[in-house]
Amino acid sequence: MPWETGTASPSNAIARALQWSACCLVIVLSLGILFVEFLGFLSSGNSYLKIFDGGNNQPHVPCYFIFGDSTADDGNNNNLSTLSKSNYSPYGVDFPDGPTGRFTNGRLMVDFIAQFLGFDEFIPPFENLTGQDILKGVNYASASSGIRDETGTQTGQIISMNQQLRNHLTTVSRIAQILKSKSAAKEYLGKCVYTILTGSNDYINNYFVPSYYNTSSEYTLEHYADVLVKEYSEQLKTLHSYGARKVAVFGLGLLYKLPEIVAVYGSNSSIFDTAVKLFNSRLLAVVYGLNAQLTGATFTYINNYEISETISTDGLNTTGTCCQVVEGEGLCISGSTPCSNRSQYAFFDGYHPTEVIYEANARRAYKRMLSSDALPYDISHLEKLDQYGVDDATFFHTKLFAS
Repeated sequence: MPWETGTASPSNAIARALQWSACCLVIVLSLGILFVEFLGFLSSGNSYLKIFDGGNNQPHVPCYFIFGDSTADDGNNNNLSTLSKSNYSPYGVDFPDGPTGRFTNGRLMVDFIAQFLGFDEFIPPFENLTGQDILKGVNYASASSGIRDETGTQTGQIISMNQQLRNHLTTVSRIAQILKSKSAAKEYLGKCVYTILTGSNDYINNYFVPSYYNTSSEYTLEHYADVLVKEYSEQLKTLHSYGARKVAVFGLGLLYKLPEIVAVYGSNSSIFDTAVKLFNSRLLAVVYGLNAQLTGATFTYINNYEISETISTDGLNTTGTCCQVVEGEGLCISGSTPCSNRSQYAFFDGYHPTEVIYEANARRAYKRMLSSDALPYDISHLEKLDQYGVDDATFFHTKLFAS
């Protein structure tokens, strides 16, 4: 019997049946994938509740060590007899644990860098370390500290860069004990990332405080930059001798734009800009020099000045402070109420940025937007290098994380 008009032929019916079956198969497979992902979510312990949403990914490097001043201090000054501490409100108003000693409303630049490196917890301060915590890294930074030992001492006790290095040597010895040998510790430490943010206080809390320090009468700005960077260079060599290989050295930022500097120095604040440029140019040369001189060295310079100058601040208050500050000190008044629109402020107090600025700077330090942001490497490149300048990501994951 011929098929009537408007009815499907056997071949058309078979084709439609196959299309329908394929469609159902796609739906079933999609639902299966979603179900597997859901089971994975349930077994992950709700990873979104972690400090960082790193999931089950392992850190890109075994450990992260932090040196510096108040832009990196996460609590090392808390128990010192000093004015330079911030373990009180309104500091930490946006931080998960509240006031911890961080000089901002939330996270620091080094906290974001730790996140970008794949760590799901903050790097703890040296003062709070116990047991094998040191294997993931240590934060040695101390507010008001600098390259020179005397820097910042007018505020009370501080942990100078030299003392931070001595503290790190203690850590190195403890890691050697945990790993059962110095050679194993050396190999382990050579895979870690190190960041250093220091030098600002050698001007803010030294050279430009003639009532307490005599450096400005002893040195011109040019000579002081020479002396300062020479001492810094020796400190970097010491760090290298302790096993550090992947080291990101941050240049100084826009000190002349800090609200407290502007309030105190007015139009004369430009002298800080002159000082910063003298320091940074010398520091960049040192970084390249160390890479040429030291075995296995992979130092890199993070151009904090240019990053700070070129990040978008559209819609931000870049002159005022989010918190009420103590006159003549620049730190937040204890217990005061900060601004409610903190994401719209560049500065939390008279010296320190808000979390939104720290995050923007950290992103550029980790993955440069401009070629001049980081020289010769950004941190995302630095983390992958071995002591011969070769990408060691495969070696690291297969050997150090085998267990």
